[in-house]
Amino acid sequence: MDPTTRRLGLISGILIGVVFLALLLFALVSDRPGRFSFLKRGKVGVIEVEGVITDSRELLARIDGFRKEPSIRAVVVRIDSPGGAVAPVQEIYAEVLRLREEKPVVASLGSVSASGGYYVACAAERIFANPGTLTGSIGVLIELFNLEGLLEWARIEPKTIKSGRFKDIGSPLRRMTREEEESFQRLVDGIHGQFVRAVAESRGLPEEKVKEIAHGGVFSGEEALELGLVDELGGFRRAVEHVAAEVGITGEPVLVYPHGRFPRLRDLVGAVLPARLIRVQFLPGF
Repeated sequence: MDPTTRRLGLISGILIGVVFLALLLFALVSDRPGRFSFLKRGKVGVIEVEGVITDSRELLARIDGFRKEPSIRAVVVRIDSPGGAVAPVQEIYAEVLRLREEKPVVASLGSVSASGGYYVACAAERIFANPGTLTGSIGVLIELFNLEGLLEWARIEPKTIKSGRFKDIGSPLRRMTREEEESFQRLVDGIHGQFVRAVAESRGLPEEKVKEIAHGGVFSGEEALELGLVDELGGFRRAVEHVAAEVGITGEPVLVYPHGRFPRLRDLVGAVLPARLIRVQFLPGF
């Protein structure tokens, strides 16, 4: 092959590649219904809630992104979490409820979905658990430490200047007073009541029945099914099949996982390959 022909072939290949990538990017960022509809069929979003929940911002952004993305027809919230801080858990719960107003949402419980993890699951319209999933743990706790004896042993004398008697409540430098213990107990009882009401309302259970099992203990998936805390025994695949059928997706749905703001090459390729060739797609933008 002569040099001129080789150069023409190289230039043609580059042009074709640029056009191909431009079309892909155009299709991925387009929100108009019907535009590149062959790229936007049969997609189920997957939100993963993993580990101890200490911050909600990233998950809130992902949930909101799926809510706004017209090609996502339903969502599975996959939970593997022992719980976490109260406020972030409640924020995620509220955002999942908001998502449910527009799209079907189910929860799939992994190894552990307890306390705050189960709280989040209650926002879904249906909960799937494995028989051996550890779930429940409907309760609230505050853990504090008293280092007064250690300070005495080390001959360290702490001094605290405060504006009110409760300003240093929970301080590890001294023993808690009875009044302070009662104050913390009221706080815990109040938040526990919020948890109980959320479970009762979402699961359609009498509040008194929920209170009976809201002792902080964990249950297996089988026990949770008997108690009405979950709807069905089954893993992640079963949850996907259920929600896909609910929105009329035939065949194998494309699973969409959120990641960073910029698309990667494998994501662009995944957007156009047939579902039978690739089962997982990553959706850019949030």
